[in-house]
Amino acid sequence: METEINEGDVPPYYRKVYEAICCKHEDYVRRSDFHKLLNRTELPPLVQSQIAEIVESKEESITKSALYRALVLIALAQQGKQPSPKLLENITQEYPKPRLGELESIRMQTHGNPILLSMTLQDLLHVDTVQVELIPEKKGLFLKHVEYELSSQRFKSSVYRRYNDFVVFHEVLLQRFPYRMVPALPPKRMLRADREFIESRRRALKRFINLVARHPFFSEDELLNIFLCFNGPDIQNKIRESLRGVGDEFMTCEIATTAKELLPPDIQAQFGASRELIRNIYNSFHKLRDRAERMANRSAENATDLLLFGKELSILGSDTTPVPSWASAASNTWSTLKQALKGLSVEFALLADKAAQQGKREEEEVVEKLNLFLDLLQSYKDLCERHEKGVLHEHQRALQKYSSMKRQMMSVTVQNKEQISVEQLESRIVQQENTILTMELRNYFSMYCLHQETQLIHVYLHIISHVLTAFIDSQIQGHREMSEVWNDLKPKLGGLLPNGMPSPPLSPGNLQTPTSILPTNNFLIIKEPGMLTCQIQFMYFHPTIAGWL
Repeated sequence: METEINEGDVPPYYRKVYEAICCKHEDYVRRSDFHKLLNRTELPPLVQSQIAEIVESKEESITKSALYRALVLIALAQQGKQPSPKLLENITQEYPKPRLGELESIRMQTHGNPILLSMTLQDLLHVDTVQVELIPEKKGLFLKHVEYELSSQRFKSSVYRRYNDFVVFHEVLLQRFPYRMVPALPPKRMLRADREFIESRRRALKRFINLVARHPFFSEDELLNIFLCFNGPDIQNKIRESLRGVGDEFMTCEIATTAKELLPPDIQAQFGASRELIRNIYNSFHKLRDRAERMANRSAENATDLLLFGKELSILGSDTTPVPSWASAASNTWSTLKQALKGLSVEFALLADKAAQQGKREEEEVVEKLNLFLDLLQSYKDLCERHEKGVLHEHQRALQKYSSMKRQMMSVTVQNKEQISVEQLESRIVQQENTILTMELRNYFSMYCLHQETQLIHVYLHIISHVLTAFIDSQIQGHREMSEVWNDLKPKLGGLLPNGMPSPPLSPGNLQTPTSILPTNNFLIIKEPGMLTCQIQFMYFHPTIAGWL
């Protein structure tokens, strides 16, 4: 029987090792990563194999508890003890700390270079899918407000949120991750928001929360967990409290102070080139989205026109105005036509439904995917502006202030003023030097984050294949479905034609054997294969028609 280790009893170092090598979004350690960790112990291969045999199961992965048992065995083996299950059973002292080296080097060994994102678009999409649905409007004291139900596939949670909850979440997210791409929220419209606006905002909020939920760093933060899972009475206070005592990402990231060492030497030039490329990509995708939106709108308009076309035919077929005998000439043509026209409205309603479905598919599968990527690209542009106007601007201000203090210090020294004044200035200069150092570190950390966010944009670029596939599939399905209805409709036109009369050709191009029509002065010479040439004399031959012929 395996000795269980209570997680509450393990030292913090054990938890940090687990966090350094565990799989993101999952609660386990890959066996290959576990063996990389064993290799760092400098224990003999035989001892490493013995430890692995004790803690490994038949599964391909190592659980958190199994890793903790391994860390105990590693530490004891490094003390010269022979690894065995009994060692775990008999341990009474505090769990010993194994010698594994720097945690950051452990993370780099198992996950690679921390500046590189080793994720695919499928990896991102599989992190989570959050549905955002409208719930019935609630009437407040003065006006109605809209609530949304958020359902997270990853957390198996369902919570209710208002727009103002999103606003607070967005504000705190920016404070927590000032150097990351935080998507913008849709605008808030106050009184009398119509259904179209509410639906548009729902879609935008859905795009926002899914981009956040799939972000490699947001997805691991407690802030997201609170927003998607907390069911308490005051979500906004809970969100704000989560940031107290934590600080932003620079304060909590282990490599924040060493980010400079991870950056390429030409990072500024690469940043400028990447920014220009992404600006061009944004402009092109914006045009693609506009075209796709117009096509989706045309499908919806086509559905409306087909439905109204069918209704007009039905109205025409339902006309009850009596037919004068002098007009009908004892013929029941109109009655026959009306009966046939009335029956066509069903097919046109079906055609309208198919066109509406195609428009909806284009909107959801093409336009929304393009909008999602555009939201991400816009957040990258906003991040670049924050970088330039924020951390760089603050750095420059700190340097200017420092220069001013140095000049003041020199002036005081030259004028031999009181010693206390000099000491105060010296203290302020030291503080300002620390501020400048911090700003420089933040600047490099900001560039480090920008480097990763740029990679994230390029991972998302693969969404174009999803968009094109969805667009083509929508066109194929829509045209196939409508073609089937059109083909079913055509035989019903028989009731509109006199008995024995064939359906007229739509255009001369549909004729299997073309008719030759030759205009000559006031005559038309018509030549049909197998027939005599006919001459038709015109008293007046219109030049426009001659141009057509």
